[in-house]
Amino acid sequence: MGLSFEACKKIVDLTPYPRPERLAEEEKEEVCSHLLKFLLKERGMIAAFSASYEKKRHLVRCYMNERPALPIPREILGVQDRLFWTETCEKGLVEAETLAAGKYGICLTRGDITAMRADAVVTAANKSLLGCFLPAHQCVDNAVHSAAGMQLRDDCAKLMAAQGTEEECGEAKLTRAYNLPATYVLHTVGPMVGREVSEEERAQLRSCYVSCLNLAAEAGLKSVAFTCISTGVFNFPRDEAAEIAVGAVVNWKLRTGADLRVVFNTYLPEDEAVYSNILRYI
Repeated sequence: MGLSFEACKKIVDLTPYPRPERLAEEEKEEVCSHLLKFLLKERGMIAAFSASYEKKRHLVRCYMNERPALPIPREILGVQDRLFWTETCEKGLVEAETLAAGKYGICLTRGDITAMRADAVVTAANKSLLGCFLPAHQCVDNAVHSAAGMQLRDDCAKLMAAQGTEEECGEAKLTRAYNLPATYVLHTVGPMVGREVSEEERAQLRSCYVSCLNLAAEAGLKSVAFTCISTGVFNFPRDEAAEIAVGAVVNWKLRTGADLRVVFNTYLPEDEAVYSNILRYI
């Protein structure tokens, strides 16, 4: 059994993260270079800035992805936050509260979950809960950590150190979302499927959704946006995963009566089509 929500609140700060001042367009390259210089110095490398802004920004993401959870100087956090929050605002945010809700307050949308303004967004984490260390990998956990900032890995590391064990499949943890438009991130570990889906793996996936919903309710949240947990590289068939996800949410809503807006935020059109078809019949 992992850490309780009450225990987690004593380990990491869960007050909403203050939003920094946005950068002017002409400031972004200088700020990016400053951040890259810090990351290079940590790696014992010499800064060379003849590259384009796009290349430097890509290197910042890659080096952040590889960076372990280490103390971050306050001045560097300020630089990072202004750049990342500016980029977040430039994406064109999606407001969970304005999405058309169907039965049981369930919404469906397709797009980048790092642009979703909800009380919490869900990331499909690995058992270390530290995010993806592969540079610029295209998984959702990498995208979430890359947009949130270095603080997110630091919070997860504190929680894992206090817990003393890896995160179990089907459980969930809550952290601040930092430079994401959401207020919080719910981290949950879904099952990794082999050749065939087992009953245990179905139960674990169902538990991911229920654990996130229970934690959201305990924290007093009003909206949660889910990614497609365990599909993709974790190999859970998308049709069955969507059925489990919708069933878990509907059953939880019926059991608790909670007034929680739930968003299924898909990225691929194939996933959107599957969810759309399932939601039509609830």
